[in-house]
Amino acid sequence: MKTRVFVTLKPSVFDPQGKTIVDALRSMGYGAVRDVRQGKYFELDVDASSADEARSVAAEVADKLLANPVIESYRVEVDGK
Repeated sequence: MKTRVFVTLKPSVFDPQGKTIVDALRSMGYGAVRDVRQGKYFELDVDASSADEARSVAAEVADKLLANPVIESYRVEVDGK
């Protein structure tokens, strides 16, 4: 099953890359953009018999490898769900 994992910095963690992007956008005339939080995106093809099982595997992978739980949080999607 196709799964997607979105990893972002926790709201309390300063995002210097996001700040740089906001500054660049403002200098380009996009003053309406108030904030940017950058992150990582992963696609996993999980051999699972159900969406719940695929979600569980992807979450375990995110906990152990894809995200740093001290400063990052993640969201898992399975087949558009």
